Amino acid sequence: MNISEISIRRPVLATVMTVIILLFGLLLASLSAPAQDRIETGAEQTGRYLPLLEGRRVGIMTNHTGTVGRTHLVDTLRSLGVDIRVVFAPEHGFRGQADAGESVASYRDRKTGINVVSVYGSTKRPPDSIMQRLDVLLFDIQDVGLRYYTYLSSMHYLMEACAANGKQLIVLDRPNPNGFYVDGPVLEAKHRSFVGMHPIPVVHGMTLGELARMIDGEGWLRDGLRCKLTVIPCRGYTHRSRYRLPTAPSPNLPNMRAVYLYPSLCFFEGTPVSLGRGTDFPFQAYGHPELQGDFSFTPRSNAGAKNPPLKDKLCHGVDLRTSPSDERIWEREVDLGYVIDCYRQLNLGEKFFTPMFDRLTGTDYVRQMILQGAGADRIKASWADDVERFKQTRKPYLLYEE
Repeated sequence: MNISEISIRRPVLATVMTVIILLFGLLLASLSAPAQDRIETGAEQTGRYLPLLEGRRVGIMTNHTGTVGRTHLVDTLRSLGVDIRVVFAPEHGFRGQADAGESVASYRDRKTGINVVSVYGSTKRPPDSIMQRLDVLLFDIQDVGLRYYTYLSSMHYLMEACAANGKQLIVLDRPNPNGFYVDGPVLEAKHRSFVGMHPIPVVHGMTLGELARMIDGEGWLRDGLRCKLTVIPCRGYTHRSRYRLPTAPSPNLPNMRAVYLYPSLCFFEGTPVSLGRGTDFPFQAYGHPELQGDFSFTPRSNAGAKNPPLKDKLCHGVDLRTSPSDERIWEREVDLGYVIDCYRQLNLGEKFFTPMFDRLTGTDYVRQMILQGAGADRIKASWADDVERFKQTRKPYLLYEE
């Protein structure tokens, strides 16, 4: 090796050593930095509920969101020797592939060989004949925090079935991605339906575990029934958390944008306006053939919406995929401005609303105020006192810091 080669290699070696030192420093910094708090779901805390399942015949109400890490809860429990006799499937089915409102059939699951019994078809209640052959029930489904998201109603009927048959129910709690605020009209009893069974606001700000405690504690089960209820809470979660879902909870809520807009856009289900079902962006846009707007889309039959509203019709409207910001959506909370804008443009009067609108709002005064020309802020102010009363009523049932 000659002198010139040595003189060239020394700077190269020095540069390499400098890079190594910098990388090592970054590694040390990352190791010494405080770890970000991790939210642990109830299902992931197997040590807290496995003893309650040992030697017992188990039924589970769950769907594709019921996972422990990347493994489905059913597979996890089977690998641990739990005797699972039946899975109860809610709206969208055990594997989460059925359309909104589509009846779910009962069948034997190919992967596990376990009987899957539908509670979203001809009946929405777990049959007594099956309940009597079980010892304990588990509930594990990811919710999005809306009164009209039907997993809450399915849990209610499961609670009643457990109470009527003297069975223990264990709710494996999960965070609420919309759990950082409470807003919207409180449901009136005359508008009770499967898309709204309880006197709570549209956005209730509670987890399903907390709501199970409230349903039982407030005596909302039929005939004064009380449920033998155990809730396995999340760890690391509060009602200030901005929890991002690891899995889409249903076919038409494919991302967090849709989850955040859902409280305001779902009211379109009670109108002639499309909210994007049958597109790649459901609950992230809205439109109608007679609306004005630079944005256009055509709903088509797809895996999540076989027969979407306004199928194959060119719709004009508003694209909400990037604007407003998430922060602005959170600030506005339940925003009737989108619905009111379409109502005024289409000029259909009462014909703008279907019976579903009152079922979704849980009232008739929202529709009546829109018909009378009220704006979004005035209507929001009309439910403010009801929301504050609800916040006080729910306090004893909360499991997480506000």
